[in-house]
Amino acid sequence: MAKDGTNRGGARIGSGQKKKALIDKIAQGNPGKRKLEIIDFQNTADLKGQEMPKPRAMLSAVQKDGKTLVASEIYEITWKWLEERGCAHLVLPQLLERYAMSAARWIQCEEAVTEFGFLAKHPTTGNAIQSPYVAMSQNFMSQTNRLWMEIYQIVKENCATEYSGLNPQDDVMERLLSARRGK
Repeated sequence: MAKDGTNRGGARIGSGQKKKALIDKIAQGNPGKRKLEIIDFQNTADLKGQEMPKPRAMLSAVQKDGKTLVASEIYEITWKWLEERGCAHLVLPQLLERYAMSAARWIQCEEAVTEFGFLAKHPTTGNAIQSPYVAMSQNFMSQTNRLWMEIYQIVKENCATEYSGLNPQDDVMERLLSARRGK
């Protein structure tokens, strides 16, 4: 309790000991003695998953410039990636939608920076200022990375083997780079 008599403070979100990956728990002999759900990456061809939830219409809405938003494609690619690893049922569709929308907006801002440049004119003084698309792009990139790490943490915590290889985050970067080349 604070000096003024109000109840504030306490544990902060994200504070405390971070969760260990499943592979680390297995290597240490399951110190908590709880039942561990093990997902094996080698036999993913035999798994039968659930149908992919349809992405909302807003993820493929036509934008003001006439282009279609690519968020539904990012959503589908990410969901398929999760399904191949047997983790699609562990990730909420809303989390995937937020990730896909954030990644699509990041790509959209980067395309605007490519088209209009890094500088803009100040509305009152006329001096050169940083383009607002640069700051928006940085914010969306940060948000996209946070959401991806949240998704990847779910995969990491529920995987019995070490995973390395391509992931949908790499595909988003490839899409961004190909958009700059005009493809």
